[in-house]
Amino acid sequence: MTAADLREGAEQPVDPDYPVTPVPRSSRRGVVSISVVLIGFTVFAPTLMAGASIGVGFPFSEFLAVLAVGSAVLGAYVAAIGFLGARTGLTTVVMSRYTFGTVGSKVVSLLLGGTQVGWYGVAVGSIGKMTAIAFGWENAWGPALVMIGVSVLMMLTALYGYEGMYWVSLISTPLILILAFWITGLALAEVGGVEGLFAIAPTTTMSWAAAVTTVVGTFASAGTQAANWTRFAKRGRDAVIACAMGFVIGNGLMVFFGAVSALAFGEGDFTTLLLSMGMIGWGLFFLFGNLWKSNADAAYAFGVAGAEIANSTRKGPFIMGGVAIGTVLALVGVEGHIVGYLSLLGVLIPPLGGVLIGDWIARWRGGQPALETLSEKVRWQALVPYVLGCLIAWVSNQFGIGIAPLNGIMVALVAAWVLGRRSVDAR
Repeated sequence: MTAADLREGAEQPVDPDYPVTPVPRSSRRGVVSISVVLIGFTVFAPTLMAGASIGVGFPFSEFLAVLAVGSAVLGAYVAAIGFLGARTGLTTVVMSRYTFGTVGSKVVSLLLGGTQVGWYGVAVGSIGKMTAIAFGWENAWGPALVMIGVSVLMMLTALYGYEGMYWVSLISTPLILILAFWITGLALAEVGGVEGLFAIAPTTTMSWAAAVTTVVGTFASAGTQAANWTRFAKRGRDAVIACAMGFVIGNGLMVFFGAVSALAFGEGDFTTLLLSMGMIGWGLFFLFGNLWKSNADAAYAFGVAGAEIANSTRKGPFIMGGVAIGTVLALVGVEGHIVGYLSLLGVLIPPLGGVLIGDWIARWRGGQPALETLSEKVRWQALVPYVLGCLIAWVSNQFGIGIAPLNGIMVALVAAWVLGRRSVDAR
């Protein structure tokens, strides 16, 4: 044990998950542990829904190209954020204090925490909707009680922290993979195999820009917060491998499975798709197992964001508050707006990561000072690149110019790097 570890151990935070302090070397995990958590995070049922919405808009060959481009952009972006998490030992929102300032980072926490609250509502609402269909409930009280009950279970898992999410991942990830492979097998049988998929004409239209933005948007917010988990990695290389496993392979497979099923049956609504296949009951069982873990991760993310805003060493109160808001969103039907929500995330969130990456390359590659020594409250050198990146991403998305999330990331990254280097040279 090094002298630094001894100093870290002498001032243990109240919360053993270190929400606002670096994870000490003694608490770091191997690549397998980090990969299990991230795969459990990204093997996420609403991603099947996003894949279904994309799949019916393209010939199968073109869809594969869309998926490859979207997954490459998302994977590279998240791997960079994950690498920074392992190097610093900090969550994304705490890292943002170095880039955006001690007060400016609160905006980042609100943005990232808020989007995860929205995802939480989408997942809980999906369970309520499918439960009502499975049991033929026509009243609103039955689904509402189910939403509240499962929400409490997810909250308890998040409160337990990294260990709780690791063990639930080992159980829940196989469940949704079984459902995904099962549905895909039925879809292939329906159309006469892979060759049949290539012969199917799309039933709706979607632009390339919108489709790639949707693929990236599936985990733009969560991917930006990959550091929340990779900060437990022993090495930066381990974090990159785990991110590739989770956000390229895991997330890519979910989009693929959802699209194949929707293309085969001509239905872009995933719940209706399961119903038409006679799988609503099994779908509900596997869906619940999967969303339990994914929503625990979302709750953990907005919990550490809240802890950063309040500079608290306890994430629990913020998890409970976010869960309450997310449950209300589920009760009012937020899951019905998933495609528009993903498109918005694909515009607003990736530039944020671009700023963090660009600023780190410009100013912090040689190491970062202790958090308590930071004095800048708001850094315009970070806010300007972020706003510029969002503007470019929005224009790109509106007019179909290139890949909106990638455009936003690169503009924000380069601008943050340039302004970061100028601030270093001016010292």
